[in-house]
Amino acid sequence: MANVSDNMRGALLMMGSMTAFTVNDTFMKTLSMGLPLFQTLFLRGCTTTLLLIVLIRFISPLPTSLSPTDRRLLILRTLMEVGATWFFLTALFNMPLANVSAILQALPLSVTLASALFLSEPIGWRRIGAIVIGFLGVLLIIRPGTEGFTLYSVSALLSVACVTVRDLTARKLSAAVPSSAVALAASLGVTVFAALGSFNFAWQPLDIGSMAKIGGASLFLVAGYIFSVAAMRVGDIGFVAPFRYSSLLVALTLGWFVFGDWPKPLTLLGTALVVATGVFTFFRERQRKLGVAKALRSR
Repeated sequence: MANVSDNMRGALLMMGSMTAFTVNDTFMKTLSMGLPLFQTLFLRGCTTTLLLIVLIRFISPLPTSLSPTDRRLLILRTLMEVGATWFFLTALFNMPLANVSAILQALPLSVTLASALFLSEPIGWRRIGAIVIGFLGVLLIIRPGTEGFTLYSVSALLSVACVTVRDLTARKLSAAVPSSAVALAASLGVTVFAALGSFNFAWQPLDIGSMAKIGGASLFLVAGYIFSVAAMRVGDIGFVAPFRYSSLLVALTLGWFVFGDWPKPLTLLGTALVVATGVFTFFRERQRKLGVAKALRSR
């Protein structure tokens, strides 16, 4: 069990990670007003990949070989990263920042459900109930059948599906695959995908402001990667993980000040349901693990 200081460090790292990712999203959304998606994604990908290569050179060497199973899992995870990035940015470029961020908060619920269905991880009726309520919250956010429901809402949901598969795949990777290799493979995959897609679109000239935003997005994206990995290695996951919802506060603040967007009351209600059930799910998982550990010690 981690001590209090470890848990607080983990919580601060998680909040730093979520803030960095959301600031990156803000930079990308501002770039959407003047640059094509593929061009923006390719330029950010090149910068991010170069930054990761420099960091990896000084932090940890890449493995010289991988097992066939790890290789297949890494390829699948990278493909899911590409799909998640494409669907997420498609939604982000066409929806309010806070709305897209709110839909993404369903990830802990979808990962928990998929783990139970496909990895046979135990899940009780309380967490099943929380997942159902959480998904009802998602429906309040996207409101199918109303004017606010568009293909971009579907794109955000598809991003959640891709990230769910991505995270489940990451769980199956062996300890021989370092986090740096996973991050670099993801960045390279997204960059190659963007390069291929950019051939079909006319590139727009870059001004100083656009170059600065791309650089800022890349720096914050790398910071988000580093902080998120560090957060999962410091403190109890059950304590640290709920702090990922801090991204919603950042998204609401930046959405209001940068874009002048504020979610409708039903969207806020749905967001509250998703967050509440997500935190409950984390809590129940932590309680379950503590119970298992206590039972093993009593034998």
